[in-house]
Amino acid sequence: MPGTVGRVPMPPAPVSGQPAAADLVLHHDWSRTPLGPWAGWDPSVHAAAELVLASPVPMALTLGDDLLLLYNDGYAELIGDKHPAALGRPAAEMFPEIWHLPGIGEVVEHTYRTGEPFLEKETTLPLLRRGSGVMEQAVFTRGYSAVRDSTGAIVGVLTVAAETTQVAQQLQSLSDFAAALAGTLTLDDVARVALRWAITSFDADRVAFAVDEGGGGWRIVRRLRGELMDEADERLPPLWRRTPADWGAPLVVAARSGTPLFVEDDQPLARTAVDRHDQKIRSLATVPLRASVVRGALTVGYQRPHGWSAAERALLAASVELVGQAAERARRFETQHGTAQLLQRSMLPEHLPDLPLLRIAARYDPGVDGNAAGGDFYDAFLLPTGGLGIVLGDVAGHDVQAAARMGQVRAALRALALSDPRPDAVLAGLDRLVTSLGAEGGTYELFVTVVFGVVDADRHRLTLASAGHPAPLIRRCPPDGEPTAEYLDVPTGAPLGLGCRPTTTTVRFAPGDTLLLFSDGVVERRRQGLAAGLDALAGAVATAGSGDPRALCAVATAAVGGTTEDDVAVLAVEHALRPSRSTSMEVPAEPTAPSRVRHWMTGQLTDWRVPESVIGAAVLCTSELTTNALLHAGTAARVEIDLSAERLLVSVADSGTRGTVTRAQTDTLSSRGRGLGLIEELSDAWGTDPTVRGSTVWFEILIPPE
Repeated sequence: MPGTVGRVPMPPAPVSGQPAAADLVLHHDWSRTPLGPWAGWDPSVHAAAELVLASPVPMALTLGDDLLLLYNDGYAELIGDKHPAALGRPAAEMFPEIWHLPGIGEVVEHTYRTGEPFLEKETTLPLLRRGSGVMEQAVFTRGYSAVRDSTGAIVGVLTVAAETTQVAQQLQSLSDFAAALAGTLTLDDVARVALRWAITSFDADRVAFAVDEGGGGWRIVRRLRGELMDEADERLPPLWRRTPADWGAPLVVAARSGTPLFVEDDQPLARTAVDRHDQKIRSLATVPLRASVVRGALTVGYQRPHGWSAAERALLAASVELVGQAAERARRFETQHGTAQLLQRSMLPEHLPDLPLLRIAARYDPGVDGNAAGGDFYDAFLLPTGGLGIVLGDVAGHDVQAAARMGQVRAALRALALSDPRPDAVLAGLDRLVTSLGAEGGTYELFVTVVFGVVDADRHRLTLASAGHPAPLIRRCPPDGEPTAEYLDVPTGAPLGLGCRPTTTTVRFAPGDTLLLFSDGVVERRRQGLAAGLDALAGAVATAGSGDPRALCAVATAAVGGTTEDDVAVLAVEHALRPSRSTSMEVPAEPTAPSRVRHWMTGQLTDWRVPESVIGAAVLCTSELTTNALLHAGTAARVEIDLSAERLLVSVADSGTRGTVTRAQTDTLSSRGRGLGLIEELSDAWGTDPTVRGSTVWFEILIPPE
């Protein structure tokens, strides 16, 4: 390449102890290559080299028939440990692992032969980054153009390569984010998904999400870098913090105004910080939700100065747009779900009888589609004869009409039983009612199954009749043997409305036995035989830690794996060996309430001579659940304790709108607390039961034998 020496720019300062690429190019012995000495290169080639070496964008020249490499510092970073050995070497020799791939070597050679430029907008290539020793897949946008000398002859190819791996990953992450949000049903779900995605995608120190309460005020939840979130945490509802409507935090200000806020270096949370984590934030981006039904905002923060690039702002805007859409769907779902469930639960008994020797508990869980009211129902009531009437039934359907029919059937059954408690007579009367309802509604497809029984505790017997319903299960606990579970041989008969002719069955119901009535949603699963579900239920009930009705209801609803689209209803009645002792306390929504509960409960259990190990565990768990109820339901709570010879049962009920247990807050929002972990560790069984309004969380601790 004859010509004069071109002016090459001064090499930049070395990076990471390595000489800059420009310095290496100047001092490379090009005379040992077919290109000849550096001083003899054509001025046009020198100009191309100047352009490459001065550019911050990764660029390379492949010169001569051997396509020898000359590149800048940006390109050196891309090729990792191949630098500096690649300088002046044939490209095909230095990149044998990718040169033969489509769109790589053949494109360079084609441009060198023909002079035709080429643009590859997105290519995934293996990349060995400097010092990592690990090959990873990276995404590049590449452009190739011919390099000509002063005579116009092609002497090489200019390659411009921009790595877009991060952009591609962010786009893929955004797609995954949209898919995750599509599966959310509630605002809890939306918050959980949004926080997890934001703190990971932006590698942030703090992320937060806020939504309006609907009637004034805000709910805010955050997540911090380094928080330990296990699988149990991810299943729990987020730990919301409630604030007034005029709170001055950037998150609320942006949500109210609809204007995004970007702070690069300041103390944006200094005035509204709740702890040291907020005080450390120096850079903050806050973007409001674009939604008509719900107001809110998402914020991302760093503990260091951070310039918010146009790409980051666009990514935040796109992600918050998805969050806003999901939040709107969730708000509508929660409104409809609350109405349907309130209707459902209002038709169920709010209180079950409290008897000395008969302990009773029930549980109702909506199916997968919790947006609809169902037709499952249960009831227990005292009869004029002194016996206990128990019933569990299922009206086909998952709509308001099914719930209304359920209410009619339940009310009619109680009226019939109070007049004539014989189970066969009650079901025969119900059959006539359902037939009449079907004729009145112009449909003969009204499908109702029900099992009704009368418990006579004094005579230790149980009389049952069924109309198309699954056979009841009884757990027998002999004093000198292991517990067993068996299905009672009750003639099933036809469902109500189809000419039901029920017959009764009387069985022994001795002290220590527990009866379990259940709907088919407990045992039926898709792609699983009914027999497998029935066996799983019987096995779980037989091996349960105790025969306590509340514990058995929880065991029964979890006995068969997989999800069900049907509603689930369970009613359990235990014939106790001896009367239990019980008491309760109303807990006001005050900061000192957990302390008062601890003192009251310690004194009560000490008076009852409960073992100290049980007292300590029970008081600790009760304190945590009381704190949880006050924090999240925001209402007064009721603590009930029930002590029998074999177990201590404690329940904490609130009247809030949330129906799930969350971990109690122990210090600040930086900790999710320890409530659930304590209950799992210290109790023998626990669960949460929805009520007409609010929820009841309970736990059971077995009393060690003396």
